[in-house]
Amino acid sequence: MAKLSIKGLIESALSFGRTLDSDYPPLQQFFVVMEHCLKHGLKVRKSFLSYNKTIWGPLELVEKLYPEAEEIGASVRDLPGLKTPLGRARAWLRLALMQKKMADYLRCLIIQRDLLSEFYEYHALMMEEEGAVIVGLLVGLNVIDANLCVKGEDLDSQVGVIDFSMYLKNEEDIGNKERNVQIAAILDQKNYVEELNRQLNSTVSSLHSRVDSLEKSNTKLIEELAIAKNNIIKLQEENHQLRSENKLILMKTQQHLEVTKVDVETELQTYKHSRQGLDEMYNEARRQLRDESQLRQDVENELAVQVSMKHEIELAMKLLEKDIHEKQDTLIGLRQQLEEVKAINIEMYQKLQGSEDGLKEKNEIIARLEEKTSKITAAMRQLEQRLQQAEKAQMEIEDEDKKYLQEYQSKFDSLQKQISQKEKQLVQLETDLKIEKEWRQTLQEDLQKEKDTVSHLRNETQQIITLKKEFLNLQDENQQLKKIYQEQEQALQELGNKLSESKLKIEDIKEANKALQGLVWLKDKEATHCKLCEKEFSLSKRKHHCRNCGEIFCNACSDNELPLPSSPKPVRVCDSCHALLIQRCSSNLP
Repeated sequence: MAKLSIKGLIESALSFGRTLDSDYPPLQQFFVVMEHCLKHGLKVRKSFLSYNKTIWGPLELVEKLYPEAEEIGASVRDLPGLKTPLGRARAWLRLALMQKKMADYLRCLIIQRDLLSEFYEYHALMMEEEGAVIVGLLVGLNVIDANLCVKGEDLDSQVGVIDFSMYLKNEEDIGNKERNVQIAAILDQKNYVEELNRQLNSTVSSLHSRVDSLEKSNTKLIEELAIAKNNIIKLQEENHQLRSENKLILMKTQQHLEVTKVDVETELQTYKHSRQGLDEMYNEARRQLRDESQLRQDVENELAVQVSMKHEIELAMKLLEKDIHEKQDTLIGLRQQLEEVKAINIEMYQKLQGSEDGLKEKNEIIARLEEKTSKITAAMRQLEQRLQQAEKAQMEIEDEDKKYLQEYQSKFDSLQKQISQKEKQLVQLETDLKIEKEWRQTLQEDLQKEKDTVSHLRNETQQIITLKKEFLNLQDENQQLKKIYQEQEQALQELGNKLSESKLKIEDIKEANKALQGLVWLKDKEATHCKLCEKEFSLSKRKHHCRNCGEIFCNACSDNELPLPSSPKPVRVCDSCHALLIQRCSSNLP
């Protein structure tokens, strides 16, 4: 009936020539027949109220097996007028026919017979080969265009009765049947070929897309590998250059620092010597002139003011150092390229040149101060002469003392100013040295970063080397396995040859066993090494019993044969027994 309903629906639809509605009788009969086919052999589900037997359960499985059927299942569940599972199943069949995928959906069900066994008995139509035949016939329905309104129909209360009168044909129809058989066969073949074409086109398009994606990914990977190799080479070259440049910069900075330290120490020593001479001069003048105590107190007050000013200057310098530290931090953050490092090194070199020029100027100032001290010593000597003369004429000395005091104050003020200038210069030198130390620290940090990158690259190279070693080890193991395989093949060949020889030597062995019944034979399992050469037994190095002593030896240590008293025929004997037997034979001879 399924075959008749499907063929009748196709023929009537082709003769009708329009889209089919839900009122079309052959279409209604087709759905009734499909319901009977799906209900055949359904297992009865027990519930609390009654027994349940519906086809909606197996149709819901299609969503899990065929992802495109999820839209049909969702739309069927969203229909407001459907209340029973049978109504949902009827709506599902109508939507599948409109989509022209009923054959695909039911094919997925028939393939999964393990899942269908939960819903159908073993003798059901869907579990037999006839179900596959019906699904194959459903492919022809893809020719039909149907436009069915599922919302307005009362699918829950419909009665599925097959109208057999539609399929009973007259004699005239039987005559026309032979004419239409060829047309139907051609249409079936055409539909089948179109379906195959569609499936093949979909598979070809998917394969082309996969091939394109794989080619793109392959090209991208090749480009990335090439870029990575070039970057590694460039980084290695830059690393070598930076190491050489950093070594040169460190050498230069160490030399300049040593020179500046020596100059600063010499300046401090000269300053101490000059200050000691001035202190001695000041003490002598204090002894001579008591009136200068008041002036000294004033000078001390001024010095205290200067010390306070000096402390303020130091605080300002600390603030400036903090600002400098912050600026240096920002510079460290911004210094990402090597060109900036080179520019900073050039600036440092210029500053060092400027400091050398400043040191030269300071040396000149010190020379001038020494000249002034010499002049002061000469003036002091003149003062001593004047003091000697002053004893003679006190009135003149007092006038001269006043003038001398004025001159001395001016000179003293000038000396104090010069000392303060020197102290400022020393502070400037100290700040320059601190700045240079900080720059040196930053350079060391950069060197450490570069060392870290070099260590990382070395680790990567070591990993590559280990991988190469592992690959070589695997190759060696492969070669060893090949050698073992060749040795085993040789051993098997030898075994085959020896088996052919063993048939001939069975009688000899039996006779030797009769003779050696009184001896103690070692078991094969206990012997693992040859007693003479102490080499381990293997497939190629087999075990052999000595027929004289009963112990086990290898082939090389027991390849001799001699006739024993127990057996007239020559039998396998070990080398030691062979030597003993030959000696006995030679001693027995006249």
